[in-house]
Amino acid sequence: MLEGKSVNLRIIEKEDLPIVKEWVNDHKFEGEFEPILQETKASLEKQYEQLGEGQWFFVEKKDGTRIGYICHYLAGGKLTEIGYALAPSERCKGYGTEAVRIIVDYLFLSKNIVRIQVQTDDENKASRRILEKSGFRKEGIIRKSFFFNGEHRDQALYSILREEWKEPRILTKTT
Repeated sequence: MLEGKSVNLRIIEKEDLPIVKEWVNDHKFEGEFEPILQETKASLEKQYEQLGEGQWFFVEKKDGTRIGYICHYLAGGKLTEIGYALAPSERCKGYGTEAVRIIVDYLFLSKNIVRIQVQTDDENKASRRILEKSGFRKEGIIRKSFFFNGEHRDQALYSILREEWKEPRILTKTT
C-alpha cells in the first residue's frame, strides 16, 4: 500500500475487478469527459493481465473506503502514462491531487523513467487543475484525438519530468 496524508493507494487484485467493472460502466462515476463504456468481466480481466509493468490502485480514504482508482501503464509501449477517476461525491476535496502526487512519487522512486504523462479532455478543468497542482506542465493540444459524445474532441497533453519533480511531495510510506 502507498500511504499519503488523506488517502492511500492499494493495489487492485484480480478478485477486485467486479468493483472496477461497476465503476467503469457507470457514466456518472467516470464523469462527463469520459466515453460511455460497457466493459465485461472478461475484457477487464484481459486488460488486467496485459498491464505488463502497469498497475491499478484503489484510492482509499484512511478508513478504507474506496473512492476511486488510479493507474499507470506504458502508452505506446514506452511512455509512462497515468489515468484516474473518483466517485462524484468525493471530488473537489483534494483526494485526486493527493492520489496523483502519490503515484508520481511512487513512479519516480521505483522506476527508471524520466517522464510521466497524462492526456485529458481539454475542457476538463478539474483534471487540469489536479495536474497543475501536482507539478505537471501542459505541453499542448492533441487535436480531435478522442471521440466522445458524438464528436471528435481535443485532448490536452500534460507531463512531469524527473528533474521537475526533484523529491517526494506526499508519499509517506509504502507497506
